[in-house]
Amino acid sequence: MKALVFTEFGTPDVLHLAEVPDPILGPRDALVRIAYAGLNFADVYRRQGNYHLKGKSPWILGYEGSGHIEAVGADIEGLRIGDRVAFADSPFSNAEFAVVDTDKIIPVPSDITLETAAAVLLQGLTAQYLVSDSYDIRPGDVALVHAAGGGVGLLLCQLARDKGAKVVAIASSETKRQAALRVGANFAFGYENWRETVIAATGEVDVAYDSVGSTLTESLAVVRTGGSVVFYGMAGGDPQPVDPRVLMDRSLKFIGGDLWNVLKTREDRIERSSKLFSLIGSGKLSVEIAAVFPLSEGASGHRLLEERSVIGKILLCVAAS
Repeated sequence: MKALVFTEFGTPDVLHLAEVPDPILGPRDALVRIAYAGLNFADVYRRQGNYHLKGKSPWILGYEGSGHIEAVGADIEGLRIGDRVAFADSPFSNAEFAVVDTDKIIPVPSDITLETAAAVLLQGLTAQYLVSDSYDIRPGDVALVHAAGGGVGLLLCQLARDKGAKVVAIASSETKRQAALRVGANFAFGYENWRETVIAATGEVDVAYDSVGSTLTESLAVVRTGGSVVFYGMAGGDPQPVDPRVLMDRSLKFIGGDLWNVLKTREDRIERSSKLFSLIGSGKLSVEIAAVFPLSEGASGHRLLEERSVIGKILLCVAAS
């Protein structure tokens, strides 16, 4: 089969299309013919040698994708050849075929395209647990979303608004701020003096979603007494250590978040993804797709992602290669 591979760490130039052996199907696996693979910063970090990487050289990237069932293992029930499926946490999706543990297989309903399924699962399931598990947003809450123009940020703005929150988006460029407003944010501000600007506009914030890291101290300062800060990423660098007395003095709640502590079973994956797909089908959740590259042009997708100017998801179309 064809796959996008690399044999040494480095820039996007190390990526190239090559013939590799077909994956071996296990008794509890499904063989998925990949249609689309989602591109994430984790793929960039793996290519650079800065993140955990499965397999051996030549390495194949990609941890989420969508496609059709090509074959099923001997111990599998309930999946048929030709079924439309997706997954968010199984490796090697940057290839014509990928073997996926059936516990991680998510059925794709007929009204959701495979393109949308590949674009929404990882970021959408993340945004979903942030507004329900990490902090259960209530109608009337003021929710501050950092990096609101990013993949999770845009979905987070929409899901928080759907639950009745007043959403304050913080983003690094005017284009990204306009994107956040377009999907339903009530306010959108830049990072210059953002804490003072937010307080002047809203009075107080109930919950701040911080995926930047370097902004964490100010996020703790901007939420009201008794408010919450949900920390789930470090795109802007490592945060300063948090003094527990800051939490005690203002009765703050400081919550960490990681999707894989929530998605523990196949039932979890199907139930939560079904809710996401339902919101998309009803028009309450829109999925921004920034660009689609053939798998053979995967290096171009990596370059675009590394520019950090893109709004929405970058996909690799495997069928086009």
